[in-house]
Amino acid sequence: MSHITEGNPVPQVTFKTRVRDDSIGGENPFRWQDVTTDEIFKGKKVVIFSLPGAFTPTCSSTHAPGYEAKYDEFKGVGVDEVYCLSVNDAFVMYQWKLKLGLEKVSMLPDGNADFTRGMGMLVKKTNLGFGERSWRYSMVVVDGVIEKMFIEPGFEDNCPTDPFEVSDADTILNYLKSK
Repeated sequence: MSHITEGNPVPQVTFKTRVRDDSIGGENPFRWQDVTTDEIFKGKKVVIFSLPGAFTPTCSSTHAPGYEAKYDEFKGVGVDEVYCLSVNDAFVMYQWKLKLGLEKVSMLPDGNADFTRGMGMLVKKTNLGFGERSWRYSMVVVDGVIEKMFIEPGFEDNCPTDPFEVSDADTILNYLKSK
């Protein structure tokens, strides 16, 4: 399997997100909102961290909360936005964000895995009953071009472990501070 590498543009996709629409009413006052890759990345410095799934152990206990805790430091080194990407739908990502109490990190649902597949980071996790999901990684993207990637070791389908060594908030923040 081959990944998109540093110096290359991110895949051009349309993310299916949801936004609150008070004109809808009821318990689920949301409507679909398409957001393109250009809307997210063009003219901005963005940090993306991608993980296997909402509500999963490492993703919930450490990965996403770590980025939330360091969000202001990311802003302090010139990052415009921090996104958590997962092969989950917009509604799952929204509920997970509420459950974790995230207020600063933005969720980026890749429900069809279009972005993840385009990045070359889609892996089978059928050994866990997850189907196809994103491998765990983080990256700095400047104006739509990948500046730096931190990909967890052991990239493979049905990996028996869940490596979490280099895609954490501190690793990418240290990289940004060293520039």
